Amino acid sequence: MGNDKIQLFENQPIRTAWVEEEEEWYFSVVDVVRILTEQPDTDGARNYWKVLKKRIKEEGNELVTNCNQLKMKAQDGKMRLTDVANAEQLLRIIQSIPSKKAEPFKLWLAQVGRERMEEVIDPELTIERALETYAKKGYSREWINQRLQAIQVRKELTDEWDKRGVKKGVEYAILTDEITKAWSGMTTRQYKNLKGLKKENLRDNMSTLELVLNMLAEATTAEISKEKKPETFEDNRIVANEGGAAAGEARAAVEKRTGKPVITNKSANELQNLVTGLIEDIGKPNDN
Repeated sequence: MGNDKIQLFENQPIRTAWVEEEEEWYFSVVDVVRILTEQPDTDGARNYWKVLKKRIKEEGNELVTNCNQLKMKAQDGKMRLTDVANAEQLLRIIQSIPSKKAEPFKLWLAQVGRERMEEVIDPELTIERALETYAKKGYSREWINQRLQAIQVRKELTDEWDKRGVKKGVEYAILTDEITKAWSGMTTRQYKNLKGLKKENLRDNMSTLELVLNMLAEATTAEISKEKKPETFEDNRIVANEGGAAAGEARAAVEKRTGKPVITNKSANELQNLVTGLIEDIGKPNDN
């Protein structure tokens, strides 16, 4: 575990920790409960959480009652075990807290749920919302077009993997690492570390050229797989390496002609020159 941080909500501290092995942020439940229920001290928040956890468990929800414990710095400066929740667990806890401070989260959850149901009925809405989200974050139209194409290429690859019996989750991740390492020289995690990323999507933080080469690697892998029809996971791993290597050769050719490396340690904020405070401005009314 590493990267303990203090997040602020309405200028009040929430202890958080990044668990590298799980690639997951965890939040101190007591800190969140204290703020949302406006408890005067940590003891009050701890007692509130004890009662709330019991009630949620009685409702049959194991997601929340199986919260982990991590050592975090207490008020006395010592590292003590405390209940922590990941984002999914935390949102479920917030839903169970009758607090005016929790209402914005609940409204957001309701909106997200409605949008997801609409997208099931009309999948085209997913693409439209993706376009809108990337545009609000300040990405260029050229980059957005490439990113949407990358999503399609990835889908074609995973469809091919499904046909070959590759299992979602761990096996997808292993093959993705194989492709990424073959063309970039790094695993996905190493690539993220280079760019200073945690949970953020790696592709969302690639330059146009990085994105194109990654697309080439995945598209080539899919084509080789269609021709060779690998039967075992190890066969699929070899194909993934071949597809990534083809894009690696293209990368070497580009670097030779341009005289500069394709891979950059810059993240989206630097690559796209995002406007400072853009997120705060998204919900503001248009004066025009």
